[in-house]
Amino acid sequence: MDIAYYFTPVSPWTYLGHERFRAIARAADARVEVLPVDYGVIFPASGGLPLAKRAPQRQAYRLVELKRFSEWLKLPLNPQPKFFPVDAAPAARLVIAADRAAGPPAALTIAGAMMRAVWAEERNIAERETLAALLAENALAASLLAESDEPEIAARYEANTQRALAAGVFGAPSYVVDGENFWGQDRLDFLERRLRG
Repeated sequence: MDIAYYFTPVSPWTYLGHERFRAIARAADARVEVLPVDYGVIFPASGGLPLAKRAPQRQAYRLVELKRFSEWLKLPLNPQPKFFPVDAAPAARLVIAADRAAGPPAALTIAGAMMRAVWAEERNIAERETLAALLAENALAASLLAESDEPEIAARYEANTQRALAAGVFGAPSYVVDGENFWGQDRLDFLERRLRG
């Protein structure tokens, strides 16, 4: 079974669910399509707002929920990290380059490292130096950074985003199985049941 995994590497909710999702997919012997997308395009097309434009009470509640989930899942998370928001495109393109060169496991590994870098390690994944360090730390080829600048990779990032819109995706993370969307890391139980049939 295939799972289309739509996300951005700067999403705290994707970070909170990433390793659980990987374990669920492995247990189900599911094939993961690793699809970083541009939520700067998706939000306005789907009625969403970037964080800074949300009402104060929504912003405040988001911080409460991040703390709750971080404690429940026993994952380190700074709800207001030093390097957020940042431009996600360089990191997203690097995930795509890793997927093209080495397949989904490598792409999922570097994506997870990026999320930890933002939400637990106070690192700036918009900087090339940080991305190069993350590749080295995860035993991935340094050449992937240059490959992430190729026009084909940028085209795949745009195509992923258009595919997400066509699939009705509006938030991160979204896990889509046979056209059925499971939005949010708090829907992973439902996804797991779906994969079990």
